[in-house]
Amino acid sequence: MFQAATIDTGDKRAFYAELAKQLESLLHGEPNLIANAANTSALMFQTMPSLNWAGFYFLETDDELVLGPFQGKPACVRIAVGRGVCGTAVKEDRSILVEDVHAFPGHIACDAASRSELVVPVRRDGRVIGVIDLDSPEPARFDRDDQIGIEKLAAIFAAAIA
Repeated sequence: MFQAATIDTGDKRAFYAELAKQLESLLHGEPNLIANAANTSALMFQTMPSLNWAGFYFLETDDELVLGPFQGKPACVRIAVGRGVCGTAVKEDRSILVEDVHAFPGHIACDAASRSELVVPVRRDGRVIGVIDLDSPEPARFDRDDQIGIEKLAAIFAAAIA
């Protein structure tokens, strides 16, 4: 049985290298999208400091994301592609790091406590299938090292699913 290990390091790159190893171990041999998204969001929420939401939105149609497995308060269920941080990340096919969600035009506030956000596309066979969405109650919680680390986790997740 998998058990997440505490990652005790002040070095973000080392933290994400260890977190990637743990995720690979956790997902090894399991191709189910829902199970893997649930475990990935739980692992991120458990190991990453200062999060109030960690989870997935998946493309249901070319125009709409639908809530997937997550950890945190109940969330918005459907997000139009091009709307909010998640929808914009899909439309632009890129990660988006937001230091202050109140300064992001069209931000969708599912949890009023969220102050910063990081959204990373999940790509399968060269196309975006969804996003990993992380929220924090701290302004400027996320930086480039976080973005690179979560992009690696998104790639591990995408490679594991059928």
